[in-house]
Amino acid sequence: MNIEIRNGRVIDPKNGVDRSTTLFVADGKVAGLSDAPAGFVAEQTIDATGCVVCPGFIDLGARLNSIEAELAAAVAGGVTSVVVPPDADPPLDEPELADRLVHRGTEIGKARVLPLGALTLGLNGERLSELAGLKKAGCVAFSQANRTVVDTEALLRAMEYATTFGFAIWLQPQDYWLSRNGIAHEGEVSSRLGLAGIPVAAETIAVGTIIQLVRVTGCRVHLTRISSAAGMALVHRAQHDHLPITCDIGVHHLLLTENDIGFFNPHARFSPPLRGQNDRQALSTAAVAGLAAICSDHTPVGADDKLLPFGEAKPGATGLEVLLPLTLKWAEEAGVSLSDALGRITWAPAEILGLSSGQLASGAVADICIFDPETTWQLTPETLKSRGKNSPWLGYMMTGKVSTTLVGGRIVYQA
Repeated sequence: MNIEIRNGRVIDPKNGVDRSTTLFVADGKVAGLSDAPAGFVAEQTIDATGCVVCPGFIDLGARLNSIEAELAAAVAGGVTSVVVPPDADPPLDEPELADRLVHRGTEIGKARVLPLGALTLGLNGERLSELAGLKKAGCVAFSQANRTVVDTEALLRAMEYATTFGFAIWLQPQDYWLSRNGIAHEGEVSSRLGLAGIPVAAETIAVGTIIQLVRVTGCRVHLTRISSAAGMALVHRAQHDHLPITCDIGVHHLLLTENDIGFFNPHARFSPPLRGQNDRQALSTAAVAGLAAICSDHTPVGADDKLLPFGEAKPGATGLEVLLPLTLKWAEEAGVSLSDALGRITWAPAEILGLSSGQLASGAVADICIFDPETTWQLTPETLKSRGKNSPWLGYMMTGKVSTTLVGGRIVYQA
């Protein structure tokens, strides 16, 4: 379908575009800016007056406990591609399982589904999964989700194998022995509340180990959900040394700290945990500098699993539908331009994935988000399409509302 999107502020962070103009879509791709292609006749016109027109968001971490509901939540939040961790039930350690997930996502026809294959069978950290088969089935990389490979030799061999075939490995850096019994960030708040702590060293030891293995193997590694200043400093140094290491930060970690646990608020329990104010500031500084992409870390948790004491509640929060307003909130607090902020959730994750999406250049796939940056709305369980109604922001007013989402030139969501 030929679509003309007029009167909007078109922002394409990758290509430095930020101006009021018209965007033309044809055959599922961006056909041009400002001037219509020869012979172009619009079959549908979208008036984007007062709105931003930008690439669809690419979320580097979203669990799909109910694939229909969560993909609907994704496009309602302007997210056009979701990277899915392998810790499903069962884990994505067989090509048939990955193929089924990709096929189901295609059938639903909302956001694109980009699965991470399980690095090891059953995510048990021992025997490698059938990585080549998983890659053919559509897996974009291989991961242990938030589980640790305790055996360092097994991780070394996995990275050697991945390097041989050009595969990327995604790891959440967390030392098993230092984090296995922890609940919250080890610090003043956890001590006062009597909660078992997870020290920053749990992250830095794991990051340091992974960096050394990357030096040995040359493996491409993406570190997920960096949570501490010290961890980010290690990543920055590795990037300065031109090691093939990238990372992301969960958007909640850019805005919240251990203090937001309050009086044992289970909605503020995350993995990794919310850390101190200095850590939050360092993560924000890194995101401002473009050292990390931003993701939602979307983890829909059932109501019963959050109506438990803090230490027993499942960690995580819904994120797909608040990725945009929380990123805008972070940008305002950090003094970041709208274009740079959108870049952290569009072309930055696209580059990590090695995709050509996340931009609006002529010929690029027409994954597009149209949103009103000024509209405010209250986050309540009723406003969420996700089955996960869990968020530390429930009851708060959000700024920034998606009006239309296109995937491959098809309108998949309209408010």
